[in-house]
Amino acid sequence: MEAKKDTPPPIIDQLKEYAETRIKLAKYQAIEGGSSIAAGIIADIAVIVSMVLAFIFASFTLAFYLAQVLNSYWMGFGCVALIYLIIAFAVKYNRHALEKPIVNAFIHKIFKN
Repeated sequence: MEAKKDTPPPIIDQLKEYAETRIKLAKYQAIEGGSSIAAGIIADIAVIVSMVLAFIFASFTLAFYLAQVLNSYWMGFGCVALIYLIIAFAVKYNRHALEKPIVNAFIHKIFKN
């Protein structure tokens, strides 16, 4: 009696199984990458909303404080508006110096590993 040897599956079956495994791995990696990017975007949006709200309340606080110091609401709010106008012009004229770090930060966030 001859013992049956365990014959390996044909090479075609092994290649099919390997291809299926690689496809599954690619899908899982894509899902993981997309989930990571989506979670990062949601967290960044929450931080931005919180910062905007804090900025708005700080602006009102400064405006009311200046209104009390200057004894005029319109002067207090006008001073705050003037400060923001100066900041807007500074950002406008330095736009190119500000764009590069922001673009680099986005690229770094997308391709981080």
